[in-house]
Amino acid sequence: MAVRARRTQSTKVLTPDPLLPALTWVGARTPAESTRTRTWAERYVRRLFATDVAVVAGVTFLSYATLVWLDRIPTASFGSYATLSAAIAVVWVVTLSLVRSRDARFVGIGLEEYRMVVTATCVVFGSTAVAALLFQVVIPRSYFVVALPVGIVAICASRHLNRRWLAAQRIKGAYLSRVVVVGEPADVRYVIGQILKKPGAVEYSVVGAILPPGSPDTHVMARGTSIPVVGYTDTIPSVVPRVDANAVIIAGQVDGGSDFIRHLGWQLETTSTELVLAPGLTNIAGPRIHWRPVDGLPLMHVELPQYSGTKHVVKRCMDVILSSIALVLIAPVLLVCAILIRRDSEGGAFFRQQRVGRDGSLFTMIKLRTMSADAEARRAELLHLNEGVGPLFKLSVDPRVTGIGAVLRRYSLDELPQFWNVLMGDMSLVGPRPPLPSEVSTYDSTVQRRLYSKPGITGLWQTTGRSNLDWDESVRLDLYYVENWSITGDVVVLCRTVKQMIRPTGAF
Repeated sequence: MAVRARRTQSTKVLTPDPLLPALTWVGARTPAESTRTRTWAERYVRRLFATDVAVVAGVTFLSYATLVWLDRIPTASFGSYATLSAAIAVVWVVTLSLVRSRDARFVGIGLEEYRMVVTATCVVFGSTAVAALLFQVVIPRSYFVVALPVGIVAICASRHLNRRWLAAQRIKGAYLSRVVVVGEPADVRYVIGQILKKPGAVEYSVVGAILPPGSPDTHVMARGTSIPVVGYTDTIPSVVPRVDANAVIIAGQVDGGSDFIRHLGWQLETTSTELVLAPGLTNIAGPRIHWRPVDGLPLMHVELPQYSGTKHVVKRCMDVILSSIALVLIAPVLLVCAILIRRDSEGGAFFRQQRVGRDGSLFTMIKLRTMSADAEARRAELLHLNEGVGPLFKLSVDPRVTGIGAVLRRYSLDELPQFWNVLMGDMSLVGPRPPLPSEVSTYDSTVQRRLYSKPGITGLWQTTGRSNLDWDESVRLDLYYVENWSITGDVVVLCRTVKQMIRPTGAF
């Protein structure tokens, strides 16, 4: 959550301080450079506005052209329908602004931007339909059949392309907000690590850490990067202009609590600096968090996870429909893979293994065979080479993997038969990794929560590193999914999985 201080124009040049040698790493910046950093959001929003106008204009023109060329409307109606198209386009662009789909807090990351685009588009065409009904006006169907679906896809696609452009710019060091992270060393290290996790995905460039007074640390190490300690919590107002920071991130709890944060907000008012709070709710998704102000007291309400109900019925319907379609489409691929497997090594084409499903139920998972027929018998002799952490058994170079098996694993083709498990209801398209009974026997009460949801063919573990993930990170991602999943999130994971199959990483 961000508390935005009142904006005033204030720019200072960084001057080296011999007591803080790490400031050399920060580097001095000119007033012009500082101004460009502070206005990156405005420039990017203007870019989004221009692309939205272009896309909306193109879509409404396409609807109008459909009327003229396909529906063959009378020539006398050309002008009135052209006016209607222009009106829809203007209202569409304005509505995209009214729902704050170009708000700097949402653009560039997360699903909220796309959700607002869809909401705005549906509001425009829903209102058009209602107005037509009230005023007894005939609205050609092309506006609803063409403009509505094409518009949603086109605007979302343009936003995605803009995101990719923005990420590329951020990797180059542009379109970033300079921030300092404040808090205890462990909290600061965690927040910085999350910011550095995906270069280009977030707007922040960490220029320094601020620790409690008396801390002996001069640097904070996070993900192999050394971040200088540029000051202490009692000197934040003087440190911010010196390092030319655009935002101050408070990591976790700090001495002084809410009084410290309130007074810091007042002190930052004159430095044109944002105050950002990073609470400890790291594994709770935004949709589950709601603010409920009561007589000036802002209460944070965290909804309980939902393990049953309407959403799960919709999820099951989606699993049945998509898995049925997938099985029909991939049948030729499975046939070719089966032939190649049989020709490559002795044994059957399919591998069946007992796995643990929802609530601890056992089921037989089907995969294309990628190892030699005696793979399970040879596992014991390879245990001393295990590279996995926790109960996982992993080898980056496994001698049991066949030649064709290595190719199938790299592109996740060996997982395709699991669509049958999805159709039968043992698995879902998206969910936690399906564990072995031997793994489940080692679970503690926390890890057992992975079994509250059906295992999936793919999931956050599949799209965030696969075998490159350590055990703790794999568990964290699975628990996060179980407690925070949504239909929209499942669709995003499925799209990312397709990308992962085309450009695989961490597969062995």
